[in-house]
Amino acid sequence: MKRHVILGGGYGGLAIIHRLLEEELPSDVQLILVDRMPYSGLKTEYYALAAGTVSDVDVRVSFPNDPRLHIHYGTIASIDLEAKLVHFDNDDPLPYDSLVIGLGCTDRFHGIPGADVYGNSIQTLSSTRQTFQLLNDLKPYGQVTIVGGGLSGVEIAAELRESRSDLNIRLMDRGERVLSPFPAKVSRQVADWFQEHQIELRSHINVSRLEQGVIYNRQQSGEEEMVSDVTVWTAGIQPVAVVQALQVPKDPSGRVLLNEYHQIPDYPNVYVVGDCASLPFAPSAQAAGAQGEQIADVMRALWKGETPNLGRIKLKGILGSLGKKSGFGMVGTRAMFGYIPRVIKSGVLWMSKRHKG
Repeated sequence: MKRHVILGGGYGGLAIIHRLLEEELPSDVQLILVDRMPYSGLKTEYYALAAGTVSDVDVRVSFPNDPRLHIHYGTIASIDLEAKLVHFDNDDPLPYDSLVIGLGCTDRFHGIPGADVYGNSIQTLSSTRQTFQLLNDLKPYGQVTIVGGGLSGVEIAAELRESRSDLNIRLMDRGERVLSPFPAKVSRQVADWFQEHQIELRSHINVSRLEQGVIYNRQQSGEEEMVSDVTVWTAGIQPVAVVQALQVPKDPSGRVLLNEYHQIPDYPNVYVVGDCASLPFAPSAQAAGAQGEQIADVMRALWKGETPNLGRIKLKGILGSLGKKSGFGMVGTRAMFGYIPRVIKSGVLWMSKRHKG
């Protein structure tokens, strides 16, 4: 029996599993999913969980209930590519014949002192729950600072305004404008929405260190001290520590370089999917899902002794939320703002919960 092990039940891992289970598995194949929890988390919605506008159960997706899928619960300590073993914190090693690494990402603190201690995360369900607790318990008119003006930072700032109208909310970024990968028109529309909803925007911020209740902004004239009762960190991501420890070629962001079949070139029995994979576009749930489907197609072709035939991954666009009634996005080359992109995103979320995305 050949063990085909998938590490991580996120968007990429689930896409592989659902694709493989659409057809019969070879009789000599055992499909194993490894995860810490009995459900997957919809990471694109963690901002709403942190803000308190959805409950924990709203961002969970159950794993497939299929006798062909075996689930192994545990916390992964390391991966031995030579010995073909997955090591756990408190369990025996798990051998594999082929492996998919889909372990996601963690915050990137850029070496800023105190950021890992005082910068609260929304990268895992556990850390998001803790961030929600801090935001929920914050005194009236307290100061919240969100560091990082990308998609996650913008969404949590807007959602928190909807959840807590009393709070002082500040969003700050190193660049000239929020949502820098988007067209300037979208950034201006989002900035106007923030101004209308009394969310402070700060650009050209160079965070030098964090302490309890204080963020330091390095300027030519010295350090500016900014009071912050709760600081949420959305200023960058990197692969998880287990992937960081792998001695394989990586790109400047620490993501694993792959061949055309999403395999590690020196270990063609090992695939990498999602935030840990070096892809020609930014990490996203959509990219992980599309890549996962291709990995499943590669695996099935190899089982049949065929040469995989993959096309180029084409992303449909990027959507973001401004609370529950407004949003923004890019669909193809078309910039969108207002109610329609929010409705579209809600539809995409509905499909994701029902494994149809």
